[in-house]
Amino acid sequence: MAYQIYIELNTRRLILKNNGSIIATYPVAIGKPSTPTPVGDFKVLNKIKNPGGVLGTRWLQFTWQQHGIHGTNKPWLIGQAVSNGCVRMYNRDVEELYDYVSVGTPVIIRKNFSFISPPGTGNSREHSNTNRSYFIYTVKRGDSLWKIAHRYNVTVDRLKKYNNLNNNLIYPGQKLKIPVR
Repeated sequence: MAYQIYIELNTRRLILKNNGSIIATYPVAIGKPSTPTPVGDFKVLNKIKNPGGVLGTRWLQFTWQQHGIHGTNKPWLIGQAVSNGCVRMYNRDVEELYDYVSVGTPVIIRKNFSFISPPGTGNSREHSNTNRSYFIYTVKRGDSLWKIAHRYNVTVDRLKKYNNLNNNLIYPGQKLKIPVR
């Protein structure tokens, strides 16, 4: 299997692809302006289970300057630009990612990507809706519309309208469209 990790800094998300198909999308925290997450093409150099402390439950190193994708002991910071250049994930998300990838897996980091399939192709979990784009987010246990909206810098009302929701009730496993533009 040919997995690739894409990190989109503008939307603060990590996209896991396998042979060109999106497998999963995860919210992340990225580097703060004074210590930004590096942009470029990298590879997973090292994997460590349970590194502890601020690194959470998993560590995936992608530069020799010690940049990595890792869990966190401060999950409330996911979705923000707060790290020293690393990419932070919820521990449950980085544990899932860790099991998919191996040393040598490509890590591609850009300000933004265009993974939008042409209408009707159905090849991707990202879609185009007139001039708007969105990606599909799977609701996890503990999520609320407010938390998801805050994480992706959209309003609750916009999320509700985009997903045709009549109330604030969501459930784990539910698929939500998260507008990117």
